[in-house]
This record gives sequence, C-alpha cells and structure tokens, in this order.
Amino acid sequence: MAECELTQTCIFFNDKMADMPSTAEIFKTIYCRDDSSKCARMMVVRALGRERVPADLFPNQADKAAEQVRKG
Repeated sequence: MAECELTQTCIFFNDKMADMPSTAEIFKTIYCRDDSSKCARMMVVRALGRERVPADLFPNQADKAAEQVRKG
C-alpha cells in the first residue's frame, strides 16, 4: 500500500511521539506507511473532515474514532 496522503501535515506523523521514537516508528509503519484505512485519525478525517480530528487521537484508537464519528 502507498503512504498516507496526509503524512506531510499530520501532527501525529510529524512529532506527536517525539519522546517515544521506537513506538512512533512502529505506529508510522502500520498506520501511515502500510494501510492508512486502519488509522483512527484517517477514519475521522473521512467521516467528519480534518478539522474534527482530536489532537490527542492516536492512530490505534479506532474505538475513540468511532465514538467521535458517532457524536458528529
């Protein structure tokens, strides 16, 4: 799969986990470089728009993303 089209401007990808570089790299590989459709942040972007993505939402928090989408 191709890299996520939002990596250039995604706050998670660009520095959210600067203090946890190993974990950040694992997340980036799974959610940003491999399959962005599984990324919780992308789920919110597609459903509600980029401006509605919570700053503290991590890519692996699909349950939190689903809740955000339900709230609208």
